[in-house]
Amino acid sequence: MNQRAACDIERLIRFGLQQGLVGKLDAVVARNTLLDLFGLAEPYVGELPDEALDTPSAILEPLLDLAGEQGLYDREVNALRVNFEARIMGALMPRESEVCARFEELRRTQGAKAATDYFYHLCIVSNYIRTAQIARNIQWEHPCKYGTLEVTINLTKPEKDPKTIALERLQPASSYPKCMLCLENIGYAGRVNFPARQVHRVVPVILMGEQWYLQYSPYVYYNEHCIVFGEKHEAMAITHETFRRIFDFVGQFPHYTCGSNADLPIVGGSILSHNHFQGGNYAFPMQRARLQQAYRCADFPDIRIGRICWPVSTVRCTGDAPAQLMAFADRLLDAWRDYSDESVEIRAYTTENGQQVPHNTVTPILHHTAEEDYVLDLVPRNNAVSPEHPEGIFHPHREIHHIKKENIGLIEVMGLAILPSRLKPQGEAIRQVLTGARAAEEVKKEAPEHAEWIDLLTAKYGTSLEDAAAEQAVRAEIGAKFETCLEHAGVFKQDEAGFAAFDRFMASIGCEKA
Repeated sequence: MNQRAACDIERLIRFGLQQGLVGKLDAVVARNTLLDLFGLAEPYVGELPDEALDTPSAILEPLLDLAGEQGLYDREVNALRVNFEARIMGALMPRESEVCARFEELRRTQGAKAATDYFYHLCIVSNYIRTAQIARNIQWEHPCKYGTLEVTINLTKPEKDPKTIALERLQPASSYPKCMLCLENIGYAGRVNFPARQVHRVVPVILMGEQWYLQYSPYVYYNEHCIVFGEKHEAMAITHETFRRIFDFVGQFPHYTCGSNADLPIVGGSILSHNHFQGGNYAFPMQRARLQQAYRCADFPDIRIGRICWPVSTVRCTGDAPAQLMAFADRLLDAWRDYSDESVEIRAYTTENGQQVPHNTVTPILHHTAEEDYVLDLVPRNNAVSPEHPEGIFHPHREIHHIKKENIGLIEVMGLAILPSRLKPQGEAIRQVLTGARAAEEVKKEAPEHAEWIDLLTAKYGTSLEDAAAEQAVRAEIGAKFETCLEHAGVFKQDEAGFAAFDRFMASIGCEKA
């Protein structure tokens, strides 16, 4: 173990030097830290294999195997393996202040894109963004009447094994860090039910005179998937200030899209407890949606307003006048908060236990175009429930839950499906049914949630498809389900009644059809 581990440590040090994680003198400190971590008395002095690596994964995997064999972590618990990996790479990480200084220097001398390029590269070569695992995700495009949606089966979060679940139950209650976004995550050692963050770094960003921070998501659902979070642990809130902050951010980083999840359960994201935005250097399917209906508003002559052809009801405002765009967003938000239309099941408030419960909010999304225009998409949301739809009237309905039952958050609204890992083996089993390799009844017993769907697919495609055709059929049908999910989330449906209701709302804020 000594020679093998010592050799891999030297390979890792060399990788860190090549990628700029450490300098010559930093490498001495990193080497001694890793020797101590692995209980080694001295470094390896032999020759190292020739290799040119983009990420450290090929070095870390055998090193982690050795550490597990030596009892440095419980190798039966994958979460502890991942945490130990962060501990290893933490020895090579530049200090937080060094990262911030380099980011600001690049931003000042070469521009915002050079700064984010540096920061994103750092997150990849440190394995904070675990590209080898992310590459296992299954991705495809789904052409439809709204354009082309994108579908991802997310395999980056492995299923929890029984031992992990048992250990989590034994963990003492902890409120540190308060959530996954809090500043205190930087350098945190982690625990079995909370990821280690020794390789986590953030950079400061001032938004509307307030301290915020920019980080990247370790799961990277799209290129340069970033998160911008407030310094204080404060709940999500969509307000007039939200619009000003995202305009401030996109003004500083014009190559990034920036949006906010809604601030209510069911229609919001998975973290409602800490105010944050998400964005990235990526053109989302929603951005390519065509104009469906233009509107005129005398109070906002310098911006273009319209309804786009998109399954989740969206008001698009375009122009090079940020003040008017923000003022229009203020008006729409204020009106929507109190807007009801019983003809399409939109109820702004209900009463529970004598208390008025709000149901309306907005998902805002902003990007900047090459033509120097800002494009602000405002997505009205409603989280009311009904006896027919107890999970949410404008939430994926139960007939879709076998594919997706989670919230339709910001990323999905923009046309990118993040689907659960169970769909990989289940989709493969259904593909085998369509080729005749497996009996439909057998697969229906294994995955009863798909039983009705399997019957529909075999009736449509039969059971003698070629492998490639069967794979394409399964992907197309999953994509169609996601399309339906988005339509369920739209407060104004894609029919004449829905369009008329959309027009009534727009009229209520002073917009007439152009």
